[in-house]
Amino acid sequence: MKEQVIERLVRYVKIDTQSDFNSTTTPSTQKQFDLLHILKDELADIGLTDITLDENGYLFATLESNTEKKVPTIGFLAHVDTTTDYTGTNVNPQRIDNYDGETITLKNGLVMAPDYFPNLKNYVGQTLITTDGTTLLGADDKAGIAEIMTAMAYLVKNSDIKHGKIRVAFTPDEEIGRGPHKFDVEKFGADYAYTMDGGPLGELQYQSFNAAGVKVTTRGTNIHPGSAKDKMVNSIALAIAFQNEMPKDAVPEKTDGYEGFIHLMQFNGGIEETTMSYIIRDHDRAKFEEKKAYMAEIGKKIQAAYGEDAITVAMEDQYYNMGEKIEPVMEIVDIVKEAFTKFEITPIVEPIRGGTDGSQLSFMGLPTPNIFAGGENMHGKYEFVSGETMEKATEVIIEIVQLFEARN
Repeated sequence: MKEQVIERLVRYVKIDTQSDFNSTTTPSTQKQFDLLHILKDELADIGLTDITLDENGYLFATLESNTEKKVPTIGFLAHVDTTTDYTGTNVNPQRIDNYDGETITLKNGLVMAPDYFPNLKNYVGQTLITTDGTTLLGADDKAGIAEIMTAMAYLVKNSDIKHGKIRVAFTPDEEIGRGPHKFDVEKFGADYAYTMDGGPLGELQYQSFNAAGVKVTTRGTNIHPGSAKDKMVNSIALAIAFQNEMPKDAVPEKTDGYEGFIHLMQFNGGIEETTMSYIIRDHDRAKFEEKKAYMAEIGKKIQAAYGEDAITVAMEDQYYNMGEKIEPVMEIVDIVKEAFTKFEITPIVEPIRGGTDGSQLSFMGLPTPNIFAGGENMHGKYEFVSGETMEKATEVIIEIVQLFEARN
């Protein structure tokens, strides 16, 4: 099984599927279809049915139930796109068998040293797939795709393993936050689902941030500086004044765990107009709303001093803590923990400090926790994944569907 999941990963990562924040289409890049069409054919070759790929890049398939029991329909999801943070063109993965725990040499004089990446020490004796140092790897989330495909192939070949109906989905644009935007939950038809999109062995996540995007626009009046006294209003200065009112410690670089933040992402402008882009994140809904209210209050403070047109604070909620929808059905998390126990995997239950399709899908009516897929140092040239971890993730998928069948 390890060799099968590695072989799939290596093939998939060589296909460039990077998404694009600036695109208005779905998927945001047509090249995501390059992998989706391959996966569609592979699903058919494996023996899955009811395979559909729509114009928006959502690929669904079914492995029919082989039990007479009434079992919930379970879905497994992974996204085909890779991050915009680093290039995914011409990925050339390296394979390192029986990793010795020492420094790994990449191209252009780059190295991955255990002193700098202590997580490497967790993989001594294992098979690692790394980048060559010129691109990202794309294990986020092509490891998840490879695991789901390998698990489905195993279940088809081993029909004595009893399971209910299984739905598979490969989706676009997760990395730019749009993965579920055109996901048809009703058509997918699952009672519960899991994204195979986590990091190291044992990660199990069912809580996420509440999230909002904020665009602040300040407006000024440009006058020749030689005659500007009591006339010029500098929009840059207004923007700085707004930012200076933001909490100094509630920022990403000073928070972890369940701590939220207000993060300034972009700052652009001149005398006449300046724009700032923020994101607000907090696991606690009340604290999330407090952060939004605080930013609105600072905007009103500047309006009181300089006029209503001086500043606009526009907010848009992006997603909410999926724990609100998953906690009422915690049995779907407990089943994963039971599957982990069989394979002596210690659950690492932590809140997601980032986005996941499960956040939006849970609020769309499909409770969707997140399970490890194995990737480490994701979104950059030092990304790697362990073949043994991918094999464990594949085994967990197979065990989950058996546990659902056994419990009914």
